[in-house]
This record gives sequence, C-alpha cells and structure tokens, in this order.
Amino acid sequence: MQITDVRVRKISKEGKMKAIVSITIDNEFVVHDIKVIEGEKGIFIAMPSRKAADGEYRDVAHPINSDTRDMIQKIILEKYEIALLEESEEEEI
Repeated sequence: MQITDVRVRKISKEGKMKAIVSITIDNEFVVHDIKVIEGEKGIFIAMPSRKAADGEYRDVAHPINSDTRDMIQKIILEKYEIALLEESEEEEI
C-alpha cells in the first residue's frame, strides 16, 4: 500500500484541531476528514469518526494494525509540517 497523495487544509482558528487531511491510497481510494490534533503529548492524527447513539465516537475508517497507522501518521505529519513552512514563507514575502 502506498499513500500517493496527501491534501492538507490548515485550520486557522484557535483550538486543538490544526488541520483536516485527505489521503489517497494507491491512486485508487480516498480517505477524507483525518484530523491533525495538538494534544498534551504532541501532534497526532485522528481517523474520521461518527458519533454513535450511545454518545461515543467510532472510527469510520481506520488502519487494521499499528504499523500501518504509524506509516500514515508519519506521512501526514510530514506534509503538515511542510504546509506550515510554506505558510510562514508566504508571510515573510
């Protein structure tokens, strides 16, 4: 499996959510609404979720194992950091 595209939409308002991301897998499958969140232990991703009848949030799509989750998170956070750098360069101009 290859992540063939990552699209980052930064969130400008204050809060823990920093961006919403869409990834494309093998140029054939897209997952929207992955969140980049700043937590107490650093930045991490949260997979798309839906609120269930019991009030709990359940992932709509998610990796089956931790290696895949780590790979997806690493790629997304790298692209998020690049987006931040590009934004700061634009502000300097």
